[in-house]
Amino acid sequence: MSKTATIAIDDKTFELPVIVGTENEVAIDIEKLRALTGAITLDPGYKNSGSCKSAITFLDGEEGVLRYRGYSIEDLAEKSNFLEVAYLVIFGELPTQTQIEKFENDIRKHTLVNEEMKGIIDGFPKHAHPMGILASLTCALTAFNPKVVNAECEKDMYEAVCKIMGKFLVVATWTYRKINGYPLNYYDNTMPYVDNFLQLMFKLPTGPYKVNPVVLNAIDKLFILHADHEQNCSTSTVRMVGSSHAGLFASISAGVSALWGPLHGGANQAVLEMLEEIQKDGGDANKYLAKAKDKNDPFRLMGFGHRVYKNFDPRARIIKKAADEVLAELGVDDPILKIAKDLEEMALKDEYFVARNLYPNVDFYSGIIYRALGIPTEMFTVMFAIGRLPGWVAQWKEMRVNKEPIGRPRQVYVGEPLRPFKEMNER
Repeated sequence: MSKTATIAIDDKTFELPVIVGTENEVAIDIEKLRALTGAITLDPGYKNSGSCKSAITFLDGEEGVLRYRGYSIEDLAEKSNFLEVAYLVIFGELPTQTQIEKFENDIRKHTLVNEEMKGIIDGFPKHAHPMGILASLTCALTAFNPKVVNAECEKDMYEAVCKIMGKFLVVATWTYRKINGYPLNYYDNTMPYVDNFLQLMFKLPTGPYKVNPVVLNAIDKLFILHADHEQNCSTSTVRMVGSSHAGLFASISAGVSALWGPLHGGANQAVLEMLEEIQKDGGDANKYLAKAKDKNDPFRLMGFGHRVYKNFDPRARIIKKAADEVLAELGVDDPILKIAKDLEEMALKDEYFVARNLYPNVDFYSGIIYRALGIPTEMFTVMFAIGRLPGWVAQWKEMRVNKEPIGRPRQVYVGEPLRPFKEMNER
């Protein structure tokens, strides 16, 4: 027997369907609410509104659970690699050996970026923010790939996936090369995907580049942990833009811009900026823990707690180990990273933080890793975008295949009621 919810407005009652997801999430279907009642719901930030049914990612913030297509993030991070996870997120199943080899080879066919793109990147000043460059270059890819993607055609969709997976990685790393004044590198088809990220970023023409396996493992895990995260700001943006039947590259570019904000993908950059401010003030971690606990102090401890996870961020548990391994491997002597480790150790033992589940989150540890690798803070969100690409693509694909309607939220108008026009001499 199907469930219903009853809503009463004045002296009338209305029944609305109740939908239960495969993990027993309950939703009241209000699709016909306005037609039935003349009323709408008001939910700033959509904190209580489901915008779609999705089979991609399950997230339980209270229990600290994250799964892609039914697979736990812990298993995927330990037993898989980023390209396999990308395939899983986009196409719905873990690839066979034949499928993953074909996927990687087909991505390699699309890793060359049109040379005219160099003219676009040359037009940016050296001090431009990498995310501004990345959003522009991603959108510019539309001009070089004008063919409309038919999301319902498996062949078209597969080719589009391979194309954006290949080209986005290259242009993302070009933003780093640009701000450093380095010559642009090309994808090396003899190397795996994540290895290529490292050589695209760090290989210099003055000598060979050797991939450090500890660093490779940490980056691979970070990309996996960021691959998708349900209906967050940037993902919802990709779906909203795509719902107008805007192309894949344009929709992904919109997602990049949404990710840029400090309340979303810019959070790990905010962590390092906070640590730098603490260092400038003498580096006393205890002082800033006390400030964070003082409700009258505007200081906020970045990288602790999470908007969704009310328990420990499951991704943080995984990447903490990788962060420790990277610091040990590289032997970095950096006062900023020492402050970070002091804050982590103190907060994990502090009753105030433990009682409120204010544990270090994935942004805290990812910032530590990127800093140890010498990646500048303004590049941190670009790193996030590379990892999140499969999720954006999967969500765009799902939205189009499901024939979801164009996104068009309602509003409650609170402005002036109808009033007569004032002539100039009356104003």
